[in-house]
Amino acid sequence: MATNIGMMDGAYFVGRSEILAWINSTLQLSLSKVEEACSGAVHCQLMDAAHPGMVPMHKVNFDAKTEYDMIQNYKVLQDVFNKLKITKHIEVSKLVKGRPLDNLEFMQWMKRYCDSVSGGGSHNYNPMERREACKGGKDVSKKSAPTQSSRGNTTAPKAHPSRRGDAPSAQPTGPPVKTAKPSSATNVSAYDQQITELKLTMDSLEKERDFYFAKLRDIEILCQSPIISNLPRILYAAEEDATIVEEAQAMLLNQEKQGVSLNPVSEDVEENKAKLETQKRKSIVNLEVDVAANTTLSPRQRISDASDVHCSGSPLMTY
Repeated sequence: MATNIGMMDGAYFVGRSEILAWINSTLQLSLSKVEEACSGAVHCQLMDAAHPGMVPMHKVNFDAKTEYDMIQNYKVLQDVFNKLKITKHIEVSKLVKGRPLDNLEFMQWMKRYCDSVSGGGSHNYNPMERREACKGGKDVSKKSAPTQSSRGNTTAPKAHPSRRGDAPSAQPTGPPVKTAKPSSATNVSAYDQQITELKLTMDSLEKERDFYFAKLRDIEILCQSPIISNLPRILYAAEEDATIVEEAQAMLLNQEKQGVSLNPVSEDVEENKAKLETQKRKSIVNLEVDVAANTTLSPRQRISDASDVHCSGSPLMTY
């Protein structure tokens, strides 16, 4: 029994047309797109087909249109998973959006699980009878019944010519009557298939774009700091692994705090340098003033000054 299978498992390479054929044949439905099963009701009935009587079908709503009603169906499905001890995670927020890629991947897992349980058989399961207990189940059965009857009647007209094979043809010979070819229907189905494939490609590209944009945004924020030499690499971080980015941001915050604590010391050093420069400027100005005063004195004044110094007995005078 496969509950958890890897993304490289062969189950995830099953095509959309094969998935749709399996759903319609197992539950007697007429789905044309995988995303039409986004309400969760189809998943619940598939589990009921794999484990008859395990799903409370009276709680399943096939007429769910809003996300609230769809979530109620997924709650029923989660309860069944818990009873069967299935550890598969149901991404309800993505499935209810109706995206083709997410619904296709989950339905591929459902097919693999149901095949592993029942071996591809349904054990005489009557899906229309089981749907009668669901809300909107009768309407779904009525809508699917005409399509199935039309499919069964496509082979009926081929039996009429065999009955009249022995009788001679009474119609006049002439140009054959051109019958209407179902080219328009085939073209529409081909276009729908192309549109679905393009939607799947677009969804995968959008996921990849958002992943790399978020990573580049984290790098841009971290590169705004001038000190990034010791920061860990975040280019190879996984989408769910945010520990590397948080570690880098924490290191940046610590470096910023250390820079703030050293700022007062640097301010004191700058103030001391400014004071020293002002003192040097004052001493230079005083020396210049003294030199200018000495040059302006007359020789007589200089002699008188020298005599004054001599009379005062200054030790600076030598004979």
